Parts: sequence; C-alpha cells; structure tokens
Amino acid sequence: MNRDELAEFLRSRRHRITPRHVGLPTGERRRTPGLRRQEVAQLAGISVDYYIRLEQGRGPHPSRQVLNALARALMLYQDERTHLFHLAGQATDPSARRSDVPDGILHLISFLEEVPAYVLDARYDILAWNPLAAALLGDLENRPPSDRNVIRWVFAAPDIAEILDDVEKGAFARASVADLRVASGCYPDDPEIQALVAEMLALSPEFADVWARHEVCVRRQQRKRVTHPVVGPVDAICQVLPVPDRDDLRLVLYTAEPGSASHQALRDLRRQTLSS
Repeated sequence: MNRDELAEFLRSRRHRITPRHVGLPTGERRRTPGLRRQEVAQLAGISVDYYIRLEQGRGPHPSRQVLNALARALMLYQDERTHLFHLAGQATDPSARRSDVPDGILHLISFLEEVPAYVLDARYDILAWNPLAAALLGDLENRPPSDRNVIRWVFAAPDIAEILDDVEKGAFARASVADLRVASGCYPDDPEIQALVAEMLALSPEFADVWARHEVCVRRQQRKRVTHPVVGPVDAICQVLPVPDRDDLRLVLYTAEPGSASHQALRDLRRQTLSS
C-alpha cells in the first residue's frame, strides 16, 4: 500500500468534485476547492476521522468495500478506480512483469508491412518493432536501450519539436504520463518504473507539472500527427492494444485512412526502407 500516493490521489480527486456534482447544497462561501472531507466521508458512508487519516497518509489498509464506496463518492472513472485499488495495495504482482515479447506478437508486427507497429512495456520502453516503425520514429536498432524509452523521448529529446508540434506533444505527453501513473500504481515495487519517474521528475519541469495533476488513464487510442523529414506529415490513429495474458505489454499500431495522403506517405516510406 502506497499511503502517500493514495493520500495525494484522494485529495486531488476531492478537489475536482463540487457539491453540485453530487447533489449537495452549495451553502455558505467555501474556502476549500471541491468537496470538504466530511462531505466525502458522508457520501462514502465512512467516518470523517477514518477518511482524514487516509488523506493524511496514516490510515489503515482500506477494504474493498471502502474503496468501492470512495470511488462512487468521488465519481471516479474506470481507470481512476483501478488506480485507486492499486494504490491501496490491490496491485498486480510485480513478479508477473517480464520483458520478453511472445513469439506470436513478434510474428504479427513483422507481417504488418504497411503499418508501423511496436511493443511497449509498462515502463514505456520499446522492446520490439517492425521496419516501418523504425523508419517513422527513427533508427531504433542503433539506439542504446535507454534512448528507446518513449517518456524520455517526448520530454527530453532535443529534436522533438521537429517531429511533434506543441499541441501534439502536449496531448501525447499528458496521455503518456497519465498512463505511466497507472503503471506506477500497478507495479509499486518495480524499481525500474519508480526510477524512471524519479529521473523525469528531476529532469523535466514539464513532466513534474503533468505528474502532479494525478491524472490516470490507460492509453487506448489517440490521433497523432508525426512529421517525417522525408515523407512529411503523417496523420495516424495510434491504437494501443493489450497483449493477451501479458498485463505489462501493449501493441502500438499507427493506422492511416485508406487512400489518404498519410496512407500514401507510409507507402512511400515503406518503399524507401525496402530500397535502402
């Protein structure tokens, strides 16, 4: 159980909810953003003292019944609810996280000749990729493993502005950090994930700002524009699919509208990879 993270998460979600959202009277002038602690306790059906101790990081291990009640009181989305349970000690066993990629997934991405595809682990390390993904995102093969981390790339790469504009980078960065926070809750004892978070908090004020928002959301689909130095802009739908029986791995696909300029750009890029 991560008491400090749980306390911060509860505070951040409480501040987001107003009395009007949950049918409580606004009443007199309020000094606290969002709900008061006693209001959350009332909505969840628990004692005020118990909830205060949770927010102060000194509470007991909450039961599943209490967590469900808090999730309802704070109007948590599904991903936020899952994150709440992870922070309270209902996390996936960290020993289940492995870095090997199943052969079937390796075969699949090799067959996707016109679709950039790669495999991410929970730490956002790119573990496997097909030639078109390498052509679109840069020479992955000759990079050291530390440079194949998407979080480091989006917040620290010197050439990021040449690939993603400010709007694209901002949306992608926010979604990635929200997803990384979910992974941090799922694997609280994973030293690699926790080390990456600590590194980025020290390295990037932008990362620290987004991390402090306590947003949690598993990445599933996102539109993205990637500007390639040769074929130009590629507007793609970035699909993030879970790998069966592997909670720690995701398959990422970049698909373009058939017949579109972006589809043609990917075909041109593929021809260049075959001829080089």
